[in-house]
Amino acid sequence: MYVEKNLDNHRMICIATSNGVFICEHEREWRVVRRALDRQHVTSVSGREGVILAGTADGLFRSTDRGRTWHGASAGLNERHVRWLSHHPEMPDLVFAGTEPAGIYVSWDGGTSWHGRGEVARLRDEHHWSLPYSPAAGCIRGFAFIGERGYAAAEVGGVLRTDDRGVKWRLADGSDGNPNLDGPPAPFVYPDVHSVELGDSPELVFAATGGGFYRSADGGATWKCLYECYCRAVWVDLSEAQHLILGPADYVDSNGRIEESRDGGETWRAASAELKVPWRRHMVERFAQAGSDLFAVLSNGELYVTPHDSLQWRRILPDIKDVHAVAALAG
Repeated sequence: MYVEKNLDNHRMICIATSNGVFICEHEREWRVVRRALDRQHVTSVSGREGVILAGTADGLFRSTDRGRTWHGASAGLNERHVRWLSHHPEMPDLVFAGTEPAGIYVSWDGGTSWHGRGEVARLRDEHHWSLPYSPAAGCIRGFAFIGERGYAAAEVGGVLRTDDRGVKWRLADGSDGNPNLDGPPAPFVYPDVHSVELGDSPELVFAATGGGFYRSADGGATWKCLYECYCRAVWVDLSEAQHLILGPADYVDSNGRIEESRDGGETWRAASAELKVPWRRHMVERFAQAGSDLFAVLSNGELYVTPHDSLQWRRILPDIKDVHAVAALAG
């Protein structure tokens, strides 16, 4: 049984799973207080100022009462398989959806209606973007924004950039758009991009890819491979941009682990002392921050948490299976 109560004074998260969403709170421990969208394969969630959006394999849902009630919110969404959702950190009504096949949709009204960016579809078709596990023409599976500037991760396609809050998108100069998994030469980024994050300026960009972990100091024009690995997720400490947490593996879901850098990715050390790593058949799929907590979603659907200043990881909410994403909800 999930107990409804006044949640205003507690930390809250929304968890996306293969069987709906779970609203959880933390007092002494994390606990489920509500679930919704049963039997929906929920791929991603994002929340801002009381509004929660949930992306599924067949469209979007929206809640304005912290997940008690939901309604469809797919108006204008021509590609219905949503792979990622992201609110702009400074503009709560500006939301982005990445889809499979690769498309970017923008909402200027908090996720009520959506507008496709045709130039992204044209890039997808021109460069023949693809996925190794799906017949679809690539997908968009990550966003990062500061002010007018934004970036998107295209799998398998490269890094996209916008300079006007997502109205228009183009390939970053250091991304050739070619989905060839042999990879381009330096200073281009590897095209199998799984996520992008920003440091303390819109010029400092990090990309977790299937061919290594990359950094650009010039807005995506040139890239340096900092770590030769397979990776999907990185967390950047916005109070200290040289502090990074990465989820590298040897290959797809092979010998996954968590590592930390204090010098912007030049050197790395183990950051998973409380965990039995390497995980032989899974890895970190996503990182997400909620207040002082850092969450790690693993590719086997497990969920871990740590205070981000101590890196003492522990598994939480083991009864929730097949987790895909976590989003913080304001208290």
